[in-house]
Amino acid sequence: QVQLVESGGGLVQTGGSLRLSCAASGRTFSTYDMGWFRQAPGKEREFVAAISRSGGVTYHAGSVKGRFTISRDNAKNTVYLQMNSLKFEDTAVYYCAARVAGRLVGDPSRYNYWGQGTQVTVSS
Repeated sequence: QVQLVESGGGLVQTGGSLRLSCAASGRTFSTYDMGWFRQAPGKEREFVAAISRSGGVTYHAGSVKGRFTISRDNAKNTVYLQMNSLKFEDTAVYYCAARVAGRLVGDPSRYNYWGQGTQVTVSS
C-alpha cells in the first residue's frame, strides 16, 4: 500500500500555467509506474499522462500533448504534472495514481492506489 497526496491545484486564467505535485509515502516509490487522471463534474475519469518507474518513458493523452509534461523525482518520492497553455476544458479534479511497474496504461482500473485529488479551475 502506498499513500499519495496531491497539491498545487488552484485557479488560473486561460493560457496560464500550473504545476501539480504528488507526494508518495514509503521507500518503494521507484517500483511504481505513476499516472495523472482528471475528472470533471458529471464526466468519466480520464487519463492525462503516465510515467515509468525510472522516468525513462512517458505517455501523454492527445488532448494535452505539447502542453502538459509528467515527470518524477524518485529521490523526493514525488511525481509532477507541469501544465502550460491551460484551457477552460482542462478544469477538473486532478488525481495521481500508482501501479506496480509494467507496461504504461491509461485505463484507470489498472491503477491500484489513488490520491485525494486537487482542484484545477481555468477561468473563461
